[in-house]
Amino acid sequence: MSPRKNDNAPQRESDSPSAAPEPDHSGTAAPGTEPGGDRSGAAQDHTGTAPAPAPDETGTAAARADDPSPTHVSPAAARVAALRRVAEAGRRWRVGQLACCAALLAVALTAGSIAVGAARDSRPVAVAAPAAVSPALLGSGDLNAGIAALQAHLRAQPRDFGSWATLGLAYVEQARTQGDPSRYPQAEQAFTRSLALAPDNDPALAGRAALAAARHDFKNALVHADRALKQNPYSERALCSRIDALVELGRYDDAQKAADLADARHPGVPVFTRYAYVHELRGDVATARRVLQQALDTATSPGDVAYVSSQLGQLAWNQGDDKSALDYYARALGADENYLPALEGRARAQAASGDRAAAITGMENVVSRYPLPGPLVELGELYEARGAEGDRAKAGDQYALVDAWIALARANGVDADLDTALAAAEHGDAKAALRAARAEWARRHTVHTADALAWALHVNGQDTEALALAREATATGYRNASFLYHRGMIERATGHAKDARTHLAAALKLNPGFSPLGARAARDALKSLEAAR
Repeated sequence: MSPRKNDNAPQRESDSPSAAPEPDHSGTAAPGTEPGGDRSGAAQDHTGTAPAPAPDETGTAAARADDPSPTHVSPAAARVAALRRVAEAGRRWRVGQLACCAALLAVALTAGSIAVGAARDSRPVAVAAPAAVSPALLGSGDLNAGIAALQAHLRAQPRDFGSWATLGLAYVEQARTQGDPSRYPQAEQAFTRSLALAPDNDPALAGRAALAAARHDFKNALVHADRALKQNPYSERALCSRIDALVELGRYDDAQKAADLADARHPGVPVFTRYAYVHELRGDVATARRVLQQALDTATSPGDVAYVSSQLGQLAWNQGDDKSALDYYARALGADENYLPALEGRARAQAASGDRAAAITGMENVVSRYPLPGPLVELGELYEARGAEGDRAKAGDQYALVDAWIALARANGVDADLDTALAAAEHGDAKAALRAARAEWARRHTVHTADALAWALHVNGQDTEALALAREATATGYRNASFLYHRGMIERATGHAKDARTHLAAALKLNPGFSPLGARAARDALKSLEAAR
């Protein structure tokens, strides 16, 4: 084992983490982060160029599919205003008008641009020479500038298959860092274009693996990663996507072997962070922390420093060490003041340490720019926990936005069942949560899907079935306070009072601030159980 592979961070969807740029006001493609529907399956003609797509729902005709420049007419102010309209709609029509909410959110995030070549970039871009753009540019910290350069290059050299693959990866990275699912179908079309020009080129195959993983299509992520590795056994991106896919399919032993192989073939920050996460899932926090710390010691770019520091912050917060978590998030933000995971993690750590006001301000900042399910739910719960006048309505707005985001994600080809199950079980339709959790469990058996299904069964009163799954969720040794809390509450409901006391106490000992509402419920339940002894 390489001494450097001691990093413990949840899987990353990009091999070269770049700063999450602010929304671009210049006409460059807007970024995205979660699912994106694949509309790139149109047949290629003999030249390898896809036919022009039909006009989209907004009535704007899309440009040719080989045009690398998607429309971007959604600056930050318009995005935030549209989100607020979604929230207001959600408050009035909570269920019946969800489709309308999703449509508003889609317009806010994408301005109707779904195809790779939705209209050409209206801003002229000077290109010194038609040389290929290096993928390293995308990790340099200015992702939008890198994409603009790629778009300009591909307008001049449309048969450069390597740059098409790089552009596809850039769109995946935009989706990951900036929360716009519409970038996924654009990435798919870029990869399709690359493979039409050069069948089986490993950058495009590895890019498709990363895209499938981002869409939570982990079976196909594994297929594409294996195809890429047949062409290039040392592809860092394919090696990392293979680990991601195996982890998310619940094949933890195979994931460990894949991490060992990746470390032998291409050691570096992307591999180290995945290696660490595999160990964390097995409860080996010490190894995970050591690997991440070594990864941080070797990190040189601001993007890598921000990424690894944030993973160390997340690991510390998971173990209830709020002070260390805040220190790591401060280091991440020192490297990149706009790095979204660090901003979100800092707000969670502030909430856990008792600084609710700062936590709310911080999380409001996050969701105003990147309205993803996790921070939206967290902000809603922070409002509920504060309980000031109007806070319940504010919380409801956040939960309505979760529903809207899920609808948009599904429209863009992302499997959002796990997000649905987790959010709806706590703050939505319990039956919908159970349907989604069962669907996700049918696709993959992981500790996270076991926990989600257990909790969805619990809120639907099916605690006997839930208990076995709650036990499975904690069987690997993964130290997660929410999992322990869910297990304890299910044990309480099934009459296993002693076990319930054990696991509720363990959850609060591990991370007393694991959830604004869940931690309070755990304390109340534990008091009740102690009083009944």
